[in-house]
Amino acid sequence: MSPSTRNMLPRWSDAEGKESESEKDKDNEAIAREEGPPSTPSSPGSIAKQSVPLHYPQVLALPIARRPLFPGFYKAVVIRNPSVVTALKEMMKQGQPYLGAFLLKDPNADADIITDLDQIHPVGVFAQITSVFSAKNADGEDGEGLTAVLYPHRRIRITELVKAGDEKEMDREEAEKPQTVEPPAIPTPPTTPPPETEEGRRSTAFVATSFLHKFPISIVNIENLTTLPYNKDDQYIRAFMSEIVSVFKDIAQLNPLFRDQITNFSINQIASNVFDEPDKLADFAAAVSTGEVQELQDVLESLSVPDRLRKSLLVLKKELINAQLQSKLSRDVDSKIAKRQREYYLMEQLKNIKKELGMESDGKDKLIEKFRERAAALKMPETVRKVFDEELAKLQGLEPAASEANVTRNYLDWITQIPWGRHTPENYSITHAQKVLDEDHYGLTDVKSRILEFLAVGKLRGTVQGKIICLVGPPGVGKTSIGKSISRALGRQFFRFSVGGLTDVAEIKGHRRTYVGALPGKIIQALKRVGTENPLVLIDEVDKIGRGHNGDPASALLEMLDPEQNGAFLDHYMDVPVDLSRVLFVCTANNLDTIPAPLLDRMEVLEVSGYVSEEKSAIASRYLGPQAKEANGLGSADVVLDEAAVDILIKYYCRESGVRNLKKHIDKIYRKAALKLVQDLGEETFPEPKEGEVSPEAAAAAVEGEASSTTTAEDSTSKPTPEEEKPQTVPSTEPKANEPQAESTSAEDPEKAVTTQERKPMEIPADVHVRITPDNLKDYVGPPVYQKDRMYASPPPPGVSTGLGYLGNGSGAVMPIEAISMPGKGGLQLTGKLGEVIRESANIGLSWVKAHAYDLGITASPDDQFLTERDIHVHMPEGSIGKEGPSAGTAILSAFVSLFTKTKIDQDIAMTGEISLVGQVLPVGGLKEKILAAHRAGIKTIIAPAANRPDIEENVPESVKTGIRFVYVENVREVLAEVFKGQPVIEKWKDTLGL
Repeated sequence: MSPSTRNMLPRWSDAEGKESESEKDKDNEAIAREEGPPSTPSSPGSIAKQSVPLHYPQVLALPIARRPLFPGFYKAVVIRNPSVVTALKEMMKQGQPYLGAFLLKDPNADADIITDLDQIHPVGVFAQITSVFSAKNADGEDGEGLTAVLYPHRRIRITELVKAGDEKEMDREEAEKPQTVEPPAIPTPPTTPPPETEEGRRSTAFVATSFLHKFPISIVNIENLTTLPYNKDDQYIRAFMSEIVSVFKDIAQLNPLFRDQITNFSINQIASNVFDEPDKLADFAAAVSTGEVQELQDVLESLSVPDRLRKSLLVLKKELINAQLQSKLSRDVDSKIAKRQREYYLMEQLKNIKKELGMESDGKDKLIEKFRERAAALKMPETVRKVFDEELAKLQGLEPAASEANVTRNYLDWITQIPWGRHTPENYSITHAQKVLDEDHYGLTDVKSRILEFLAVGKLRGTVQGKIICLVGPPGVGKTSIGKSISRALGRQFFRFSVGGLTDVAEIKGHRRTYVGALPGKIIQALKRVGTENPLVLIDEVDKIGRGHNGDPASALLEMLDPEQNGAFLDHYMDVPVDLSRVLFVCTANNLDTIPAPLLDRMEVLEVSGYVSEEKSAIASRYLGPQAKEANGLGSADVVLDEAAVDILIKYYCRESGVRNLKKHIDKIYRKAALKLVQDLGEETFPEPKEGEVSPEAAAAAVEGEASSTTTAEDSTSKPTPEEEKPQTVPSTEPKANEPQAESTSAEDPEKAVTTQERKPMEIPADVHVRITPDNLKDYVGPPVYQKDRMYASPPPPGVSTGLGYLGNGSGAVMPIEAISMPGKGGLQLTGKLGEVIRESANIGLSWVKAHAYDLGITASPDDQFLTERDIHVHMPEGSIGKEGPSAGTAILSAFVSLFTKTKIDQDIAMTGEISLVGQVLPVGGLKEKILAAHRAGIKTIIAPAANRPDIEENVPESVKTGIRFVYVENVREVLAEVFKGQPVIEKWKDTLGL
């Protein structure tokens, strides 16, 4: 055993079982009268029977890091500075193993010498080196450093820095633990020093340390600090001591390490009973605690015993609080672990008991039994039943923890939740269907008629399978709601999913089972959700389906929507044929142009056109108005939206084909009405719920607020303070940063109480009457969006004609076309955010005019060149709105002829139609919306293609056509004859154009 190891052993081990308690007490009383630790046995690096001088005015100053030393408590330090190491060895050799230990002020500093007194605290301890041995390096070998075990004897204060150490400092390691209370193993105490005179002691000490001056170390002059006199029987001192002992006991119960520390120290204290000495008890409390460095230094510097006891008690109290917190955290963790272990143990016992009684089998057997019960209730096809049996047999042979078992279990879960052989009874009653459609929708006569035809065929055949309906129309006309109405009329389950922007084939066909998180496609998920084989599945936005690197979903839809193939639809995940022929598919789209031709070929297209003003007005009064009124809490109030106001709303705010925007505006009107009603009547009419009708938290907050306000009222004087004059603010309910949330008031019940309570609607007084009329409509929805329908109320200049267009939002518009000429090189410039097709129509119209310039009277002879030195600029106003389509061909051509012949066109004439290069007028679409726009603008004559005559006569309501004269044309000559009727140029064209 090395000297260092031997010296650090508990000293009581040598005397174990050899001394009685009385003998120990006698020794303690004998040694209590002298300073110094017991002497060490004779061994290298140790002192044998060395007496401790009472006065030692000059010592080596050793700075201590991290925590101070206290008299009577050992401390081991590691010294790396070679000069200090050499000096310590010389001190041991000279028999003067005494030094001064002082705490460094900088907690991060680490040094073996002192260069300035400001580096350290002036109060330290006079310590004896009891043993030294070589320090170990990181690799475990002896290094250049030295480990010294110090035993502090008394408090001292520096009076003068005699010699500063060398500036070159080496690293010194010091144990970060509190001072140990275990002294080295020392068999006998030192002898009592012989009596000396004061002068002799001073001279002896000075001569004893004179050899240190040759070393580059720190040497200081010191003076002893004596504890102030005190009365041990003072009641305050007794109270402090009792409290410290009590805190010791509390900490010892909570912290086993602390208890062992106290036990070892008590055994090793042979000098006196520390619990009977107030000054030593205070030092003991500070030495064994892990308090703040400054607090410990304050204890060391305190010479008044009551003050020292108070400061030590403060340090111990903080130690107790930390120990209690650690104990609480430990108990919480242990209780949670114990609870889980207990639950696990009881559950295992319960399983074994039930298994022995035959009441329950293990988890896998129960799962397999569940799958068999599900399959027995289904009418699986033979091929599906075979796959099910194979997968079930595979699951029986797999361990529950295996990854393959989880995949197989999920597959069996899906295959047994597909509704094989389960159907919903269908209702093909035409009367019932007509009633449902009329309840849900106004107008849409063609669509309703087609749906009733569809149901009539299903009634006769007994099924409607093999039909895929595609509803096409502008946004907001009710395509999705029509699908819901069909489902309600037939009595089928309804499922909707959108394919707009879909780019992954797996969303339609499912994922392979080998992938993590694999799922079947949307249609299989729909069957599981509805629980029947014959639902109505609405596929929304089929015209906006995407295409990405994961395949083409539009092509994947072909198998699902093809009546010839979907009888055995194969999903990638299920990998068994699923019959989708009984599913009624309804698709919706805004535009047929973007739907792939093979997919469109499998659908039966039903066009849902926009609503005219009369239809919108009826929808607003029957459906949108009552719904919005009820949704905004005004169901029982006398709030009326006049029909005239609705007409203004439709004409100047909501011109779209659908009614979605109209619904938003009506909602806005009723919201504004609700706000004005609450603001006008005030909180007296609509008070907040009483205390008993709100949550407990809100009630407590209200009571606290009332109490604080009452206190303020009682304490305030007649003249309020500036703080009281400030307006009250609503307190924030946001939790403060870095603060824990309040714990639940009930520790027994961890579940939070349900505090959600439904508030009853407010009763609106019967004498409240609100009318929304055209006069005050602007207060609710703001200024009109559309200011005017026509740019030209009077005859426009030559080169201007009026066309009819179809906007992207599904509404029609009256669009003037302006053309001017200017010097140039014969170019054509087009502006107004025009699309490619409309640009081509302008080029076709200009080419036809150039080819017939002589016939139109523009040139003198057929061979004359035309527009060689003139540029033409065509503009369509409202440049922020994109314009596309061929229907402006006749209007552009008429504008060119008007410009070149300098003939004005009547502003009450509007036209639409595509032209060909030889002058034929071809049919166009959107006639209903265009005619509605012309009706709104007061157009009196509409020139339309003759091929569109059946469409206009059949589908356009008579109310819209009232007051408009329709002229149907087949070529541009007929257009010019109608446009320029009564003009002088007509007489010339009768011969040249054959009018």
